[in-house]
Amino acid sequence: MSYVHHTVLLVDSDSDQAHFTRLALQRVGVITPVQLARDGEEAIAYLSGAGDFGDRELHPLPMLMLLDLKLPHISGVGLLSWLREQQALRRLPVVVLTVPVPAADLNRAYELGCNSFLIKPNSFNALLVLMQGVAQYWLGFNVTPGVGAEAAEVGGQYGPAA
Repeated sequence: MSYVHHTVLLVDSDSDQAHFTRLALQRVGVITPVQLARDGEEAIAYLSGAGDFGDRELHPLPMLMLLDLKLPHISGVGLLSWLREQQALRRLPVVVLTVPVPAADLNRAYELGCNSFLIKPNSFNALLVLMQGVAQYWLGFNVTPGVGAEAAEVGGQYGPAA
């Protein structure tokens, strides 16, 4: 199965981890380029369409965000808190993909509305299996709400993704 027109925003400051996550997503059929933000500030700029991210043809709103909690400047928890305060973006599905963290961070992420919490595996093969599950569930089976202007104009997207 391939996933076309399924923009994923990967927010990860670890360039090696981001590279392997993008590669794993490509290998499991995520054809649309995975957009990358290297920290919380860049993710907010991307989601807001600010600066270099103003062209929504080049930088479309994602239908899924993969979020590392360990980010410079604005933490993943801070980004999640900001996201849930944004009327047009607050329903964006967020899968936390991070290193092991204290239980307080895990609980805080769920309190702020993360939709799933996954620990980064130590091998590429395990990451590949994890991304297969993420892609199948979140891009294939999950019914997503509309985000951005789509949500404001038509009340969201209903039905399984094509």
